[in-house]
Amino acid sequence: MKKISLILFSALAITTTKAQNKFNLLVGTYTNTCQSNGIYVYEFNSATGDFKLKQSSENVVSPSYLSVSADNKFLYAVNENGTQSTVSAFKYDSASGKISVINKNDALGADPCHLINDDKNVIVANYSGGSIVVYKKKADGGITEVQQLIQHEGKGPNKARQEKAHVHMVTFSPDKKFVLVNDLGLDKVFIYKYNPTSKNEILTLKGSVDVKKGSGPRHLTFSKDGKFVYLLQELDGTLTTLSYDKAGSLKIIAETSILAKDFKGGTGAAAIKLSPDGKFLYLTDRVDANTISVYKIQKNGSVELVEQQSTLGKGPRDFAIDPTGNYVLVGHQYTNDIVIFKRNATTGKLTDTGKRIELCSPVGLVFTKI
Repeated sequence: MKKISLILFSALAITTTKAQNKFNLLVGTYTNTCQSNGIYVYEFNSATGDFKLKQSSENVVSPSYLSVSADNKFLYAVNENGTQSTVSAFKYDSASGKISVINKNDALGADPCHLINDDKNVIVANYSGGSIVVYKKKADGGITEVQQLIQHEGKGPNKARQEKAHVHMVTFSPDKKFVLVNDLGLDKVFIYKYNPTSKNEILTLKGSVDVKKGSGPRHLTFSKDGKFVYLLQELDGTLTTLSYDKAGSLKIIAETSILAKDFKGGTGAAAIKLSPDGKFLYLTDRVDANTISVYKIQKNGSVELVEQQSTLGKGPRDFAIDPTGNYVLVGHQYTNDIVIFKRNATTGKLTDTGKRIELCSPVGLVFTKI
């Protein structure tokens, strides 16, 4: 009897291990430059780097950034379409990969480019509109009309890119008490107190931090312990380290350039992500650079460059690290593919697997459980 039990246990362990290696990769695309259905769902094997297409949406306009609910049942997307932009809510069946529209509402601002959600609200950054909008969630997972609109005002020294406010990212603090907001046009990071149950004052301004003039803050990520924030600035390729405390206070403690010393050409820093083990930072740069950089995080929160290499495509607007940390998948807006890199968990370094997911203009990547 013991022998049979042992065999059954071993079989169960093998099955469980296999199941944990399978994830869904959701990809948002631009639909105005080539043939795209909008959102694509792939099954990804984090043990082998293999993938297969499961499903796609139908006729969803430029869902450039995606956010999945904590219970893995709903998906939210910005529909980046100039002054006609909207925000959409979908039912999401992770087993089959099927995505079904629930509803959508006006973004009340041009070109929404980032969003987050929790069990009560969906919060969106309008890039060209220079504003933040908040929707309440309905019982069916859909979204209400906008319940709060916060308009940023001002400009920066870069006349071509900072002629007005450009809200580029919204993100929760680790304890969900605050929402941090990057404004590329104003060279500021805003800290808003988060009041999730309020009807129309869900966000109230606590303060802001000024970063280097003309740098254009784009995306940020928290350290694993929540004590540091790593901010990537699009316009000049600056990586800024800030300290963070639970009272919602940010303080700049270090700045470094992500540009190679001999680099000459256009730069457009894009995405920044933390490895699942919290030991490494990964970030991409576009325009003429088209690179991905790897930084090791030291115990005091400082960063040390490990390597910088080509992303092997053009326009690495977003990338995703699979939940096991084995692979880094880089989406290229202009060469219409996702390049799959193997990641060394010890050194943080990346190696091209030669595997590619070919699809139109992939610009938003997120992994979910199946």
